[in-house]
Amino acid sequence: MNLRRIRVVAYKEWREIIRDRLFFSLAFIVPSLLMLLFGYGLSLDVENIPLAIVDYDQSVTSRDYAHHFTDSRYFSFQGYAQREKDVEKLLIDNSLRAVIIIPPQFGADIRGGRSAAVQTWIDGTFPFRALTAKGYVNAINAAINLDNLAAYISSLTGVSEAGVRSAAQPVKLETRYLYNQEVKSIWSMAPKLIMVILMLSPPFLTALGVVREKESGAIYNVYSSTLSRGEYLIGKLLPYVGISVVNACALAAFALLLFGAPFRGDPLFFLLSTILYVICTTGIGLLVSVVVNTQVAAMVGTSIVTVVPAVLYSGMIIPIPSLSAAATVIAHILPGMYYAEIVIGSFLKGVGFTSLWMDMLILALYATVLFTAGFLAFHKRPDR
Repeated sequence: MNLRRIRVVAYKEWREIIRDRLFFSLAFIVPSLLMLLFGYGLSLDVENIPLAIVDYDQSVTSRDYAHHFTDSRYFSFQGYAQREKDVEKLLIDNSLRAVIIIPPQFGADIRGGRSAAVQTWIDGTFPFRALTAKGYVNAINAAINLDNLAAYISSLTGVSEAGVRSAAQPVKLETRYLYNQEVKSIWSMAPKLIMVILMLSPPFLTALGVVREKESGAIYNVYSSTLSRGEYLIGKLLPYVGISVVNACALAAFALLLFGAPFRGDPLFFLLSTILYVICTTGIGLLVSVVVNTQVAAMVGTSIVTVVPAVLYSGMIIPIPSLSAAATVIAHILPGMYYAEIVIGSFLKGVGFTSLWMDMLILALYATVLFTAGFLAFHKRPDR
């Protein structure tokens, strides 16, 4: 293994990258653009749900009931409607996502001690958002019922409403959110976006970098040279690993400075884990480049083996325990899930090598296996 030859190959590849404007953009600009686009455009927070109210009662009690919904930060009140037909069209064209329908005699039933049935329409085209909206409605309705119960018992017994509420709720549930106290989805999404983008960019760069030499015929210079397979592959991959590590640092800065995600872990552990993960993803690109012979095929092949696993089988959107048995197995044989655990542990949980050494070890094994497979699959002879 000649270090001078490796350095020459790496320098040549670096010159090719900075000379080609398209390749330079893919290497340095596209990862940052993806972080900005996904970071600002992807949110799992369910707030400001467009809401309308159909109030058939028009009483003080019904208006007070409606006020609890219109004053909530979870709903964006769009106004009152006279009839149900008026809001159906708005639900169809997505102007509304929820409707509260207060029946006639609502106030009279409440004052008379009778129950009143309030109907709620919720757009179910997005099940996660629909279930969350239902939870908001149930919580607000439960709070209203408790207030009415406290007021009614207080008027009968003379006990203060606060005392009635305390007696009606002998066990108070206090929830403390750990690691993400404000329950902001972007605090969880931004670190995982580092994992996704590093799964997309390095394989693309590596695969295209090797395949374009096949298309141009420059690979024959490698076949006829005294370079060994290891020297060529290490020199070829080094610039992409370095570029990807720099991009990872930039993406981490975006997560911290633009999206406000806290970093509580060990920076050195995070950096070493990132280098291992980048070697894994560049190894994926190397394997793709060995199989295909055109840049179009390299792009398609790389997309298939990186995009879907990075999004669906890494825990980015769907938690791993919520996946099916087969999907869980797939997730555990891909590197994205392990690096996702590392970035979440480093950013939000403040843990390091002691807790995440197994994930780091798996990434190291993955990097070794991928590079070895690429080394064995690459031959210094053209296929006949």
